[in-house]
Amino acid sequence: MQRHIVLFRVRDDVASPELFAAIDTLRALEPVAGAELWRVELSTDARKGRVIVEDATFTTDAAFSRFLALPEHRAAGEVMARISDWWVGDYTE
Repeated sequence: MQRHIVLFRVRDDVASPELFAAIDTLRALEPVAGAELWRVELSTDARKGRVIVEDATFTTDAAFSRFLALPEHRAAGEVMARISDWWVGDYTE
């Protein structure tokens, strides 16, 4: 299994409607992602600002590679690049 965890630190000048639109954009990837698990949530810990957590599990490396190549994934990345900085943690279970 391939785990894909992304922490998006949303910039302070981003308005709440744009923040929640970004969460919707990430959640909309679920049907096309091919993941066994797909979760997108706003962190309840606000000490470092507003952080969106994307947590996905893919059953195979091939499924993960297909997800990374999706145009929808690239488009979501462009949205997130405009409003956040992020850290990615990928590992095999």
